[in-house]
Amino acid sequence: MFSGKNLMPSALTGLLLVSAVTCAALAILYVRGASELRGLQGQAAAIENNRNLVRSLANDAIEYSKRNPAIDPVLQSVGLKPAPGSPKASK
Repeated sequence: MFSGKNLMPSALTGLLLVSAVTCAALAILYVRGASELRGLQGQAAAIENNRNLVRSLANDAIEYSKRNPAIDPVLQSVGLKPAPGSPKASK
């Protein structure tokens, strides 16, 4: 079968070997990438949860300032409410 005159089986066997090694390398890269993606999705979900928590806390603080305006300087210092003389307050 592997005679010196016919190199086709040897070439095809080499091509099969190269293809198998390439597929194995790509499979390893895919698994690593999928694992990294799962980790990043978890981090993104945690960041989104933190963002929603902070947004809810800010809204609660603004609602509280309607009943107790003593908190207004704190809200103004973090940018949640405009200062009384600022251009945003006059609009």
